Amino acid sequence: MGFDEDYQREVLEPARAAGDQPPEDLRLRYALPDRLEPEAVAARVRLVRQCWRRSRGQLKYRRLVDRLEAEHRELAPVFAAAERGDLRPLTERLRGGRERTRRRRTQARARLADAAGAPRMVTPAELESIARTCGVPRDELAGQARDDRIEVREPDPLPSAPPYAAYRKVRESLDVLGRRHLADFVFGGNLAGPMRVLGGFSAPASRGGVLRLDEEAVAAVSARWARRGRDSSTVHADTITAALRSGADPGELVLYDVTDRLRERLRQRASERALLRHAIEDLGVEPEDARRLVFAVVRESGPGGGLAGRLRALLDAGEVYAAAQLAGGPAASGDDGPSEEAALLAAEARQRLDAAVRLREEAAGEADPDRAWRLLADALRLVADLPEAAELQRRLAPRPVPSLRADVEDTVVRLSWPPSPSTAGEVTYRVVRRRDRPPLDAADGEVLAGTRDEQPPVNVPLFYGVVALRGEAAAEPAVAGPVFVRPELSEVELLPADGAVTGRWRCPAEAARVLVMRGGRLVPAGRDGFRERVPNGKTYHYRVCAVYLDAHGREVVTPGVRVSVTPSAPPDPVYEMSVEPDPHDPGVLQVRFKPPRYGTVELLLLDEPPPWPRSALLPVEEVRRAGRRLSAVPAPGGGLTVRPGVGGWLLAVTVAEGRAVVGAHHRHVNLPPPLRLVAERRGARVHLGFDWPSDVPEVRVTCRVGAEAIAAGRGDPEAGVHEIVTRAAYDAQGGLRVAVPEDQPVEVAVASACSVGDTRVTGPAVSVEVRARTVVRYQVERTGPPWRRALTVRLSASQPMRIARLTLVLRAGRVMPHRRDDGEPIGAWTEVPVPGEVSVPAPSASGPYWVRCFTDDDVIELTDPPVRQLHVHR
Repeated sequence: MGFDEDYQREVLEPARAAGDQPPEDLRLRYALPDRLEPEAVAARVRLVRQCWRRSRGQLKYRRLVDRLEAEHRELAPVFAAAERGDLRPLTERLRGGRERTRRRRTQARARLADAAGAPRMVTPAELESIARTCGVPRDELAGQARDDRIEVREPDPLPSAPPYAAYRKVRESLDVLGRRHLADFVFGGNLAGPMRVLGGFSAPASRGGVLRLDEEAVAAVSARWARRGRDSSTVHADTITAALRSGADPGELVLYDVTDRLRERLRQRASERALLRHAIEDLGVEPEDARRLVFAVVRESGPGGGLAGRLRALLDAGEVYAAAQLAGGPAASGDDGPSEEAALLAAEARQRLDAAVRLREEAAGEADPDRAWRLLADALRLVADLPEAAELQRRLAPRPVPSLRADVEDTVVRLSWPPSPSTAGEVTYRVVRRRDRPPLDAADGEVLAGTRDEQPPVNVPLFYGVVALRGEAAAEPAVAGPVFVRPELSEVELLPADGAVTGRWRCPAEAARVLVMRGGRLVPAGRDGFRERVPNGKTYHYRVCAVYLDAHGREVVTPGVRVSVTPSAPPDPVYEMSVEPDPHDPGVLQVRFKPPRYGTVELLLLDEPPPWPRSALLPVEEVRRAGRRLSAVPAPGGGLTVRPGVGGWLLAVTVAEGRAVVGAHHRHVNLPPPLRLVAERRGARVHLGFDWPSDVPEVRVTCRVGAEAIAAGRGDPEAGVHEIVTRAAYDAQGGLRVAVPEDQPVEVAVASACSVGDTRVTGPAVSVEVRARTVVRYQVERTGPPWRRALTVRLSASQPMRIARLTLVLRAGRVMPHRRDDGEPIGAWTEVPVPGEVSVPAPSASGPYWVRCFTDDDVIELTDPPVRQLHVHR
């Protein structure tokens, strides 16, 4: 019986103390030797099971042994394999047991920290409940609490009713007087530090010593308020001093006052950390007393606290099993028995526990893992800390993946599979890869991330497995294979030459050789390339394959890479070219050159001068990378027509079969014309405005005055007077002002300009014509005798002419008419000769008024006389 005693002491007793939780470490559970051998393992398992049967006769071990036997049924295949000599399942299970034990301890420690909260305190019942739920010995969890500086204690008893019946009136008076609590009212500024309220009141005094809340202190504050004049504040002070002199213990009054304020904040959903801050900073309670107060207030469900409060706290936290244990333990017994509220809460806990246990037992006998998982999920929703339920749920493996497909795409293997039929819980997938044989489980092989194997081994048999996981339980893997990754040649390139083709590539290191085929004929080639003489002008198609050796030494040829090439004579360069702007579209350039014998001419636009000499032969990709290829169309008379847009260097290259020869180049300066040119004649000046072209430093303004000069400019753009205007001058003047005769037509042309070396270059010009305008001056006079007054308008100009229509407008009041519609026409004439005069009867207006002349002729500008002639005062 020596083995039984040792086993009970080392295994069964600690497991019973942990809430009948069997140890996860199978080496400890079955007392396995350090060196695992099949015969020794089988003998030790039989010895341990015999000890279980003998120990089951003791009532205290009966439930634990039942759990051990139930779990052994699931472990039987592992020990059967070990007895046959296969120790791998047992080794993996031992490794997983240590990890689960460590995770369980970590979970218990985290739950303990959560329960302790900001005060860093837990009750003994909470500690016991956490230990039982997580399957950790209580003493071990208590040691972790000491290491984490978590105090295990019962909450301090707090007063449930005020020691003074009229406390609410006292509280109102304290709030009116702006006092934090009773001690602040009694001592005021004499409080020099935090006060202690548990076990009697005490606080440091500002002048040294300790303040006591005794009869002397109450008498002193009463006398202080008695010396004040009577007002509303003294009435409230009398209410407070009456409570202090009522015979109730002042220390108990202060304790209840502080506790009531904390309870009020708790009802307002304040957190434990906020309650601590309120007690220490706002109420001035000593930190240790503040921790104990917050701990006690939070643990009570109402002013009464006690068993009912602890039961409600456990039920609110979902720890129904712990609540049921507490309701059936010593805390619920006593002379008077539990309160009515506690009895109701205990009944609720037992009812929920019974329902959860039934669900757990039904799940244990259920053959369908998905339905069993859902039953256990329902049980855990009822009782979150139900023993064995979470562990049993974690061991329920989902249904395996129906099939797995592996597709090789060059050097990548892409995996795809339909999802597991299981729909209960969160099902995840693990992909493993193994060489030479299929993987047996989720740990047998190299684990891959995602559905793509980016770096598989080359030319070896690969097997892939996908394992469906739910929690810690894994289904049987779905396997695909064998798969062989035999990459093709990379960077395959065929270079045409004059009567020859050169091939080059990068060969995988695992390939034995390279096979090149053309038209069904084998082309001699090495591992790095080949060269073959062929006639020019014909397209040749090649298939370049990699050859691998399988496990038996047989050659395996890949499908290969298909490429084509057309050898030709080297292209001829463009030796000379001319570039001229299109006369009808300044943005288009006509590039003319002599067509080469071989190749096609392309035009590139470069930012810098070409880095290669003329006639240099280069790969066409290298030349095109240096600039922008321009879209070109054939030009009338030969050459190409392009629209380069921006400025740069135009380079002609001749392209043939992937090769390009560098030809002539030309510096192109892009000078876009000004946009939205407008002109307005203002007397002897014409004001110009336009959108200044971007990146243009200056413009050239050309002015042509008179009909003959304008006609000459249509044949010769250089005719006229020229002026260079900078951007700064244009911005400073707010436009351009050109002095011109008033009676002559004017054409103004504006073109972008810049200097390239010593040459000034001018872009296409835009022009606007301003018609001539004749200035006509008029006078308004009052003529005739007083009984027949008239208004006479006398007109004069520098040359005789006629006005098509003249209107005299009157407007009453003090505002001059600015348009013909601003007043009432009192006279209108057509074909009025200038010089000449017209008259109308004087208006009979009673107040001041204005008169003014207007004309519809847009080539005539009327000049007003002095204001005294236009404004008439009555």
